[in-house]
Amino acid sequence: MNMELTSTAFQEGQTISTQYTADGRNVSPPLQWSQVPDKTQSFALICEDPDAPRGTFTHWVLFNLPADSRQLPEGMPHEAALSGGAGQGTNDFRKVGYGGPSPPPGKPHHYFFKLFALDQRMDPPASTTRDKLLSAMKGHILAEGQLMGKYGR
Repeated sequence: MNMELTSTAFQEGQTISTQYTADGRNVSPPLQWSQVPDKTQSFALICEDPDAPRGTFTHWVLFNLPADSRQLPEGMPHEAALSGGAGQGTNDFRKVGYGGPSPPPGKPHHYFFKLFALDQRMDPPASTTRDKLLSAMKGHILAEGQLMGKYGR
């Protein structure tokens, strides 16, 4: 099953506004989703750049978003523990929370925001990484949604 993941900040395949990048305010974009499976117990979100010179670069790791949530506001705080029991892991900048696009000069990079509906809450440590979260989610993914934006310098 696929969920629909959208943003008022950019459309699928379009350029991410500078304010959501390291060249701007470096705040997370607002996200909304729909078409959620009935048995969803929590959501997880990963934002990654597969075009990074050293391989896929993780910009955001978020987990245990409440099952009744359908959006994230702009500018999520850079805290490991969030309201409603959600948590944020460590991105590849080695920081907690969202780290906006910061590609080297050249072709625009593709940034994939991937949302997962899960059949249970996850129990990773607050400092979890993308790989640890993906491993913990195996066998628990009910549906996925994806939104891709581009950014280049």
